[in-house]
Amino acid sequence: MKFIIKHEIPGRMRIRLAQKQMTIREADLFAYYLSSLPMVEKAKVYERTAGAAIIFTGDRQELIEKIRLFSFRDAALNEIVPKDSGRELNQEYKEKLIQKIVLRAGTRLLLPAPLRTVYTLCQSLRYLAKGIHSLLRRRLEVEVLDAVAITVSMARRDFSTAGSVMFLLGIGELLEEWTHKKSVGDLARSMSLKIEKVWQEADGCEVLVPISRIREGDRIVVHTGNVIPLDGIVVSSVAMVNQSSMTGESAPVKKEAGNYVYAGTAVEEGAITLCVKKAAGSTRFERIVTMIEESEKLKSSLEGKASSLADALVPWSLGGTILTWLVTRNTTKALSILMVDFSCALKLAMPLAVLSAMREANSHQVTVKGGTYLEAVSEASVMVFDKTGTLTKAKPTVADIITFDNREADEMLRIAACLEEHFPHSMANAVVQESVRRGLIHEEMHSKVDYIVAHGIASYIGENRVIIGSSHFVFEDEGCTVPDSEHEKFESIPPEYSHLYLAIGGKLAAVICIEDPLREEAPDVIRSLRRLGISKIVMMTGDSERTAQAIAKKVGVDEYYSEVLPEDKARFVESEKRDGKKVIMVGDGINDSPALSAADVGIAISEGAEIAREIADITVSEDALYQLITLKALSNALMKRVRRNYRCVIGFNFGLICLGVGGILPPATSALLHNLSTLAISLESMTNLLDLE
Repeated sequence: MKFIIKHEIPGRMRIRLAQKQMTIREADLFAYYLSSLPMVEKAKVYERTAGAAIIFTGDRQELIEKIRLFSFRDAALNEIVPKDSGRELNQEYKEKLIQKIVLRAGTRLLLPAPLRTVYTLCQSLRYLAKGIHSLLRRRLEVEVLDAVAITVSMARRDFSTAGSVMFLLGIGELLEEWTHKKSVGDLARSMSLKIEKVWQEADGCEVLVPISRIREGDRIVVHTGNVIPLDGIVVSSVAMVNQSSMTGESAPVKKEAGNYVYAGTAVEEGAITLCVKKAAGSTRFERIVTMIEESEKLKSSLEGKASSLADALVPWSLGGTILTWLVTRNTTKALSILMVDFSCALKLAMPLAVLSAMREANSHQVTVKGGTYLEAVSEASVMVFDKTGTLTKAKPTVADIITFDNREADEMLRIAACLEEHFPHSMANAVVQESVRRGLIHEEMHSKVDYIVAHGIASYIGENRVIIGSSHFVFEDEGCTVPDSEHEKFESIPPEYSHLYLAIGGKLAAVICIEDPLREEAPDVIRSLRRLGISKIVMMTGDSERTAQAIAKKVGVDEYYSEVLPEDKARFVESEKRDGKKVIMVGDGINDSPALSAADVGIAISEGAEIAREIADITVSEDALYQLITLKALSNALMKRVRRNYRCVIGFNFGLICLGVGGILPPATSALLHNLSTLAISLESMTNLLDLE
């Protein structure tokens, strides 16, 4: 890639590529490439000038060499970078905004008065049509008020006021549409599938391959707890599929041979083999956008209340106008009320505040699937945490492998990894990663694997049944035994670790000791959440009483429950809700899914089980629990902004009405100030909340 360094100072560089401009796609590719370089802290790409501004650390020459290696035709880069980045949308609406402002200035400065009048009359037809349409539906809505205000202004031959009103209404509509589409696009991109590998069926075996290699007609296998990565038709087996991400229905749907399944839905129970009908990336983003726009559950009650209040105030505004005229017989004073209404700002500012908060959350790696969940987080008083992978680190490690019957530790780890890689969870990932670290190759050596939720995994190697899971599952449910001569070794297993028990042919073969250290930030996060309004914090885990008690004491939760099953977590959540409390559930595993669904707000850790992320209402990244503080602070700040918006809208507009009725402000000035205040409140609602706190 040829380029010119236009300007630079230490740590900063502005470059221009050897071409006149870039396409939107080329700009996205270059921006992604620059941001992926380890020495680049921040980069902004300008497609119109084919330039980029780069803030970097480290070796300047190394950065230059990396940029030289860049190519728009890099196949791997084109596969990784999403097609819908939002850059094109931003450019489109910037141009629309500039065009509208330039057109307004041009008509006022260049057109003679008669032509301006004709232009204003033509422009008013759209608003008049909306008002008439609302009346035909027998509804007095804000469109009626806009139409009457514009009509009366023109009837009084005050075309300047009518034009100003329409200009400000148009700017407001444009900003609302832009913000809405950008927020929906950002949200859809964050919710889109990020699956890199899938299990492909080949010659009777399951092989883990990159999703980019899958083509229409290939067969793939999806196990319990995993998201279906591609559209297809089930060819064998039966599964219960959660389709809430696509249809909004919470109950899982039975899918068997011949049924169509969609990318992004999750297998709750069973496993299915499907024939792929659509390759990666064909329709997923578009379907998510449609789902977000159409799903009523994503709208917060704040938006509904604001919209209802706005429409309810329209008759009062019209009535006040008529009453003022009847009492004073002064058309100017009556028009002062008509030119000012509470509806515009209420209908515009509240949705913008909610959508902007969702977008801001996304910038902090917190994906919120709807405004209603931000509202619920602000009102919640109870937060329930799963332990493993949530309060403890998301990537536990294998501390030791204790074998029985003279078995090889590496061989036991190889078998365990072969089973665990089918059902990703933080402890399963630890087993798989340890096998990778030791350089163990674990080809498929077993038959079909079965996952028993909150217990373990079972399969066969040859004639021997192999199981791995909890002590309860291995010894009580499956009736496995410890080799006669090794009870003393079994009793001396270190108690400070979590344990995975591996049994072969009914006898204990190995115990894998998992070190699951507490997240360093967990105690601070718990204290901060209390300060932000969470009054009761609970930890629930399937681990033993000893492990649970130790972690609970370190973290500082109010209550803890050990050796619980998935249904126990869900029952606790339902019990708290029956007591009138708003409940947040935080988890990362398949066994957390029932509780995530039952809670007012389900929050999943992004590196946990895929089904947990699909079912959850909010997803946070695994890097640190501090994002829970960010989420709670953001939700609280949103409610403060909403209350402030109500006070500003009602107080300012009521003041304008009083000044107009008192004869202090003429109708044109009232209309201008009203629309400017609406625009100002809307623009303020689009700013970041946490930067203001």
